[in-house]
Amino acid sequence: MGFLQRTYAALPVFAQNGLVSAAGYVRYRERFGDHYHRVLHDWEKSIHWPLERHHENQLQRLSALVDWARRQVPYYRDLEPAVTEGDPSAAIRQTLERIPPLDKATYRDQPEAFLARGLRGRGLVRGYTSGTTGSSLPLWCTREALAEEYAAVWRLRRSCGVDGPRDPNLTFNGATTIPFDRTEPPFWRASAYDSRVLFSVYHLKPKHLPAYVDAVHRLPARYVEGYPSAIHLVARAMLNAGRPLPDGKLAAVFTSSESLLTFQRESIEKAFNAPVRDRYGVSEKSVSMTECEEGLLHVDMEFCIVEVEGEAASDGSVTGPLLVTGLVNAATPMFRYQIGDVGTRSPQPCRCGRAGDVFLQVDGRVEDYVLTPDGRLVGRLDHIFKQQRDVVEAQILQETASAIEILVVPREGFDANSMETLRAAARLRVGSEIELVIRTVDEIPRERNGKFRAVKSSVARLEP
Repeated sequence: MGFLQRTYAALPVFAQNGLVSAAGYVRYRERFGDHYHRVLHDWEKSIHWPLERHHENQLQRLSALVDWARRQVPYYRDLEPAVTEGDPSAAIRQTLERIPPLDKATYRDQPEAFLARGLRGRGLVRGYTSGTTGSSLPLWCTREALAEEYAAVWRLRRSCGVDGPRDPNLTFNGATTIPFDRTEPPFWRASAYDSRVLFSVYHLKPKHLPAYVDAVHRLPARYVEGYPSAIHLVARAMLNAGRPLPDGKLAAVFTSSESLLTFQRESIEKAFNAPVRDRYGVSEKSVSMTECEEGLLHVDMEFCIVEVEGEAASDGSVTGPLLVTGLVNAATPMFRYQIGDVGTRSPQPCRCGRAGDVFLQVDGRVEDYVLTPDGRLVGRLDHIFKQQRDVVEAQILQETASAIEILVVPREGFDANSMETLRAAARLRVGSEIELVIRTVDEIPRERNGKFRAVKSSVARLEP
């Protein structure tokens, strides 16, 4: 644990809440400025556009981004100009067919080659993603791209009856706002600025769950957001205690960052007495899909273009790996990016009436929990790889409740310091009681269906 983490952990709860509130202020100002409000206003109108107008808008944005990438992005300096004549849908297809798909390994090996020269050093938002294989990717995006991503998020939320980002909410994500060794509630911290209560997903052991249930009932909230695996654990505890929320307290529960499983949705909707609305998005700002009241995922056509590498089935649906082209991020444009997930595109328009591409499902990461010796179930542990640029891919294995093993396929720069950084990140989330072994390997086997699982556990599998 670093100095700042030790200092934060030593503070009383009220002081920790103060720091979380300060971070909430910074977060709000970064995401919800004038550009966000303008785009949200426009996109709440464009959601009603006919398909032809969406394609015209996509072609305009794609053409501008291709032109920008040809002039500013080293990797794309030899890109052919966009096709702009004729039917917009056909022009989009012809433009994309000229561009070879981009895989993650290519980006990982030379990320700076994708960074627009004209934007270097201009206040870009820096981040990382672990990816579905546990390999860290450095990322950059413009503040406008970040604002447009949240415009897509909040178009969905406002359609469910939530007014705005400062409505009171309960959040279950990977934030490490609770010192790991804390054994008494509260296992959450509050950001007063944006009325946000952040629950720890790393303290969800059976004896702590009643405190979570009490807090969910007691704290004011208009909506809940976060990882479905964590929200599901709390929902199951609420149902087991016979304490679902009263009808009407919440407008909706918004899930993201993991695949939402059917049994999770059922338990969450029953416990929270509100509909679940899922969103599919990635840290690369290259794709966004939002769920409608019919339970289908709609491509946010203003934000991205999504292709499916697959043949049509007898019913007309197409299932295969996704190629995504973001339309919003001028910092690191990504054309036909192989995101690593598989989707099934519907052959029919959605009954909700919204035009555009619609997906029956997207199969992203489906991870197990890690079970710690003190009984906590810890999900979404791929966070520990986010700072690991020297890792090709990694996987967490658990055969017994007393130990976990981390398999690492190293890059050339992986050394003792890399090993200790990884170990510290893991300890921050699973604690010191569990045995931790880190082992380098040449490759990590895939599942029978060819997919990669970042976390595999024999003792804490996802169950209804």
